[in-house]
Amino acid sequence: MNLVQVLQEQAGGRPDAAAIIDVCGGRHRTMTFAELDLASQRAATLLREAGLKPGDAVLILHPMSAELYVALLGIFRLGLVAMFLDPSAGKEHIERCCEVQPPRALIASTKAHWLRLTCPALRRIPKKFSIGLPVPGAVSWSKLERLQPTTEICSVDTSTPALLTFTSGSTAQPKAALRTQGFLLAQHRVLEKNLSLVPGEVDLTTLPIFLLANLASGVTSLIPNADLRFPGAIDPGPIVQQIATYQPTRTAASPAFLERLANCQLHNTMTPEPGTWIHPLSDFKKIYTGGAPVFPNLLRTLEQAAPRAEVTAVYGSTEAEPIAHIEGQRIGQEDISAMLNGRGLLAGWPVREIKLKVIPDQWGKPIAGLTHSEFANMCLWAGEAGEIVVSGEHVLTGYLHGHGDEESKFTVDGQRWHRTGDAGYFDSDGRLWLLGRCSSRINDSRGSLYPFTVECIANHYAGVRRSAIISHTGRRILAVEPFEALESPWLERGLNIGVQFSGLKASLAWAQIDAIQVLRKLPVDKRHNAKIDYPALQALLEKEK
Repeated sequence: MNLVQVLQEQAGGRPDAAAIIDVCGGRHRTMTFAELDLASQRAATLLREAGLKPGDAVLILHPMSAELYVALLGIFRLGLVAMFLDPSAGKEHIERCCEVQPPRALIASTKAHWLRLTCPALRRIPKKFSIGLPVPGAVSWSKLERLQPTTEICSVDTSTPALLTFTSGSTAQPKAALRTQGFLLAQHRVLEKNLSLVPGEVDLTTLPIFLLANLASGVTSLIPNADLRFPGAIDPGPIVQQIATYQPTRTAASPAFLERLANCQLHNTMTPEPGTWIHPLSDFKKIYTGGAPVFPNLLRTLEQAAPRAEVTAVYGSTEAEPIAHIEGQRIGQEDISAMLNGRGLLAGWPVREIKLKVIPDQWGKPIAGLTHSEFANMCLWAGEAGEIVVSGEHVLTGYLHGHGDEESKFTVDGQRWHRTGDAGYFDSDGRLWLLGRCSSRINDSRGSLYPFTVECIANHYAGVRRSAIISHTGRRILAVEPFEALESPWLERGLNIGVQFSGLKASLAWAQIDAIQVLRKLPVDKRHNAKIDYPALQALLEKEK
């Protein structure tokens, strides 16, 4: 079944319901399910008349918007492959991605088309379309309004390629994650069940793949009026106004995004009218957060900001989303105590649709094919820490052309398993605990130390926004980023750092930390603005010497 057929069912059953609400030119727009379906049919006509055929890759460079999903559905309708990459990673990254999979067409915003001036790979793409103002050498996307809709839907099977995304690949050939039609349908079913998607709800939607699941489930997606490329730096004001107008009751977002909204509410900073207060999360019923570590302090902040909501931490990855989850209300005081005493970060129970095991940590070494008995003997018992590996219908079985498979895939009697690169263990209740990236484990003469065992504790300390434990020049360094209000006394007035952190260092005596280094900003990932970039931190500490 083509994914478009699932989306078309919503257009048939709920034609006048809002599918996507976004902002264009400073004004809100609403596109119904019927309007979205019709526009995608016309987009399919535009792409077909350009000579594109099933299997052709179409590179899309456009932010989350109604136009993005019109294009995406038009692509799926024709059996084309939607291709996404991060243009902010630089010209070389774009060149490498286009070498891995040469696109036959480019659909981009007017601004993105300017990249063609400096990027030969984009100039080589045969067919080009511009969303927005006219661009030389590109067909205007507005042309589709005058075209007849294409009602036919390309017949596909579960193995038909549908969606191609790339890792950053800053130091090597980027890995291309290819999702098939069958994979996207399986992922939709898992997300619909585990995120409790209900037709008619309004969702504040920040993640592209979640919006796709919303469309297939009849959920209205409200796209935040913000630059979602930088969730940790959003201006909460315009989003607060959207929440007041459209009254969403649920959201799934990165910890950095939700931290901005939660702090806005707790501090009562938004006053659009004299004598009134807006509490942006107070009427939410469901809040899901993931894509980066969800530490206890954020869960508690969200529970205070959204007292009516069920707050859930979700663990997943590009290759497998979701893997595990846990509601904040099911994290007891004993669990909090364990996290604040070096046990790691509680991720919760694995979703029913996934197989999850923990094996000895041998990250960096390929795993040869195994038999069921060999694999069973390798799997660790509850309480034993190691690599987290997963398998299932919504788990990516391999990368395009097999690049990256050797380090992150292995087979068990022909069944494909994915190595997440994360370390963790099961407790006696079958819940998964995370210890951090395998590659970030410290191994020295004092033993092994996983990052989350320390960072859970440090992040809970008063005044600490985020932290990272790292081995630098043979020393165990705890890097700390303070909250903005504390930057001045810590970093500019030169107060005694030892006094400020005497309690923290004492509570971490077991970790044998050599020094605490206060930095104005810790480097984080570009997508979610919440995961520590440990290689970048190494380079930053080198500059601080």
